[in-house]
Amino acid sequence: MDEQALSVRDAIISRRSIKSFNGQPVEQSEIDDILADAIWAPNHGNRNPWRFVLAAEENYEQFLEVLREFGVPKWKELSDETLAKQMSKFTSASAAMFVIVPEDTRQKQRHEDFAAASTMIQNVQLLAWDKGIGTCWKTPGFLDDPKFRDVLGVKPGERIISMLQFGHFDELPKSKPRTPVEDIITYWQAEPTE
Repeated sequence: MDEQALSVRDAIISRRSIKSFNGQPVEQSEIDDILADAIWAPNHGNRNPWRFVLAAEENYEQFLEVLREFGVPKWKELSDETLAKQMSKFTSASAAMFVIVPEDTRQKQRHEDFAAASTMIQNVQLLAWDKGIGTCWKTPGFLDDPKFRDVLGVKPGERIISMLQFGHFDELPKSKPRTPVEDIITYWQAEPTE
């Protein structure tokens, strides 16, 4: 068994969303290994309410054309320099994974599945961080575009909840303050009885 580099606490507190990747490739096998562990997230009724579409390695290079088409408005009208700048949000990463969940018609199950998939995504981010791989969970508007959904093979009754980018990075973003727990917790107490 591989020795863990970070404690769970250290991984949670030190993890950052990486938006500036350095272009160094992340191998598909590394992402596959991360996913094999991440799917152990708690999920209601063990429904495993997720599936993935992953573009990595040479497939990611080809997928950049899809991201250009849907992620850069009016890209054909842009200069090469402007297009390259707009595409850098995609080209500096080395893989993108889309997390797809069922859109159950029953509200309770739909909410449970979304919550479970969200915990699985955090598992992915923490496991990647432990390997020195940065991630960023994005929800661009084109995830709901019917043509984009067709490109990914998303079926009726399914929803894309995340575009998760993977890549290596040189600079660690500064942490942003969190609201202190004492400001957001209420300690419930039973009313005194007479």
